[in-house]
Amino acid sequence: MNLINLVKQKISDGDYEISLHAEKERYEENILIKDIEECLNTLELLEDYPNDPRGHSFLILGYSDKRPIHIVCGISKALNIRIITVYLPLNPKWLDERTRT
Repeated sequence: MNLINLVKQKISDGDYEISLHAEKERYEENILIKDIEECLNTLELLEDYPNDPRGHSFLILGYSDKRPIHIVCGISKALNIRIITVYLPLNPKWLDERTRT
């Protein structure tokens, strides 16, 4: 199973966890759990970090109510999904949802 299908399946099954950092970020950005789940079910893989020293992670772009949201996820060797952070891709770091400044 490829990475995108694995993430979609895990999210659909409710088989994922959200880090404390992601919880704080989602409150600050007014991102609801339903927004995260919607994004992860319609995801576009922007960046893949298979050699991250903390474990395989990746940056996902998704949309909820036409609002772009970035989600950084990690995947364990046991194929567990952890949402590391969520944020809105805005200036000064992002020109648009797919382009870094």
